[in-house]
Amino acid sequence: MDLLRAAIIGPKGTPYHDGLFFFDAHFTSNYPSEPPLVYYHSGGLRLNPNLYNCGKVCLSLLGTWSGSGCEKWNSAHSTMLQVLVSIQALILNEKPYFNEPGYAGSANTATGQQHSVEYNKNTFLHSCRTMLYSLRRPPEHFGDLVAGHFRERGRTILAACKHYLEGNMVGSEVPEEEEVEYDGTGASSSSSSSSVPKKQEVMRVDPLGRRTMFIDNLKTLFEDLLMEFNVKGADTRKFLEDKVKKNLPAA
Repeated sequence: MDLLRAAIIGPKGTPYHDGLFFFDAHFTSNYPSEPPLVYYHSGGLRLNPNLYNCGKVCLSLLGTWSGSGCEKWNSAHSTMLQVLVSIQALILNEKPYFNEPGYAGSANTATGQQHSVEYNKNTFLHSCRTMLYSLRRPPEHFGDLVAGHFRERGRTILAACKHYLEGNMVGSEVPEEEEVEYDGTGASSSSSSSSVPKKQEVMRVDPLGRRTMFIDNLKTLFEDLLMEFNVKGADTRKFLEDKVKKNLPAA
């Protein structure tokens, strides 16, 4: 086998959660003396400093970024599984903004955290766009996997969208959908005392103009995802009911 296609699910607690990301690996005649060549299906979107919209994957293990020691490919020990785990853990992480060269030094500053919050918002929007791209144009032979993944996780993705529309931090834990009441306008309440406390964003790191743009973009993506997930058979009943209630004329 000299070609492999892999799908990685975005980890919980990150702006990539429940997303589906596709990578192609080509094992040259020099493998395993040299690492495989890995291509990311970006859909033209740059959602991480290490994942270029041209498909390049920037990772020390692949020799596409500087590194030393165990960070680099070792023909005796390194494997394709190690590459995939590294992408999921090191690239698709909680605060990808700091993956950008030179930015890690600002991780403990207010300015750095502000930029990270804004980057996560944009990243989640791109992750949602990637979902739509995969749903509408799934990689060859992976149509069933894409449909099955979003049929199973569509509900939690929509719940996360609503959670962020309410002002919660992108990547923060989302209460169970059954426990959340949502009127479609950004207001919500919980009927369970076991709900996870909300992690509200502080306005000083969330300028109003950028927040409004994020909300507007996410509302549009939410509607598109709702329709696509519904077609794929995801449990969207409550979200559709909320949509109908919102559009009913006032009594």
